[in-house]
Amino acid sequence: MLKRNLLITATLTALSFNASVFAQDKDFPSKPFRVFVPFTAGSGSDTSARFYGERLAKQFGQTALVENKPGASGIIAVQALLALPADGHAILLASNSPISVNPVSIKNLPYNPMTDLTPLAGLSRNMNVWVVNGNSKLNSLKDVVEYAKNNPNKPLSLANYSAGYRLAGEWFSSMANVKFNHISYKGGAQIYTDLMGDQLDIGIADLGGAASLIKAGKLKAIAVSGEKRHPDFPNVPNFIDSGFPDYVNYAWTSFYVKAGTPEAIKKKLIDALVRIRDSKEGADFTSSTGSDRMPFFGDSMQKFQQDELERFTRIAKMAGMQPE
Repeated sequence: MLKRNLLITATLTALSFNASVFAQDKDFPSKPFRVFVPFTAGSGSDTSARFYGERLAKQFGQTALVENKPGASGIIAVQALLALPADGHAILLASNSPISVNPVSIKNLPYNPMTDLTPLAGLSRNMNVWVVNGNSKLNSLKDVVEYAKNNPNKPLSLANYSAGYRLAGEWFSSMANVKFNHISYKGGAQIYTDLMGDQLDIGIADLGGAASLIKAGKLKAIAVSGEKRHPDFPNVPNFIDSGFPDYVNYAWTSFYVKAGTPEAIKKKLIDALVRIRDSKEGADFTSSTGSDRMPFFGDSMQKFQQDELERFTRIAKMAGMQPE
């Protein structure tokens, strides 16, 4: 009799749980979406969040409020998400910085991106560009490597404006077995100014941000970091063309929810976001920003960011970079 009662109790518990999950799925969403963005209004990520938020709202018959939470390398936006229930109504648009770079570069990070956050769908990825003064004698990565090896006591200055770009520079330094004088800036604009003023040798930047100066001849692009050349700059080789077949690096963005969000709700959100991303309208929007579509979602996105985190961890260790 006891065994039978236990079986009945277990069955009723399972049915109750399944009914609860079904109700959550059926009733979702039951209130407006909140989309957190770790950048200021008007930024590229903010524009993407509003594009997706508007279409997500239409699909679900709800509104979507984009909330900008800039600062602290994305930590403020992540904490805003984690402070709310794991019910799928709060979504985070995050770049590679808070997901794969912060754990390597920031001491005592107040969250774990692999266990506290769950990826929904990757949105876009943007290749980096290495740029020099428009009149620089450096015309290729070959020139850079040759100079560095012939002048070991006069390393070229290599500017960056994020921990991710610093790691990208260190990665190439190790791969090519050359040394640079790595200089960190607060933003790309000052890098471009100093390059044009012959105060710097090389800068690592977002291709979209440097594009107009490259087209005007004020800066010269010597390599891009994508799997292929960028269609807007077909004459600029990538690192693969330049003799470094393993060097591919992107800045990327993806949507996240708080870990513990019910599977049925996650699936609904993933399906909706992938549908938006892969539609013609979504493809045209991504292309208009100078980016490629990020081809991952769910488990594949989780694996990709884990691989990125492991790669950056190896690079930081090799370069002797310590979290600050």
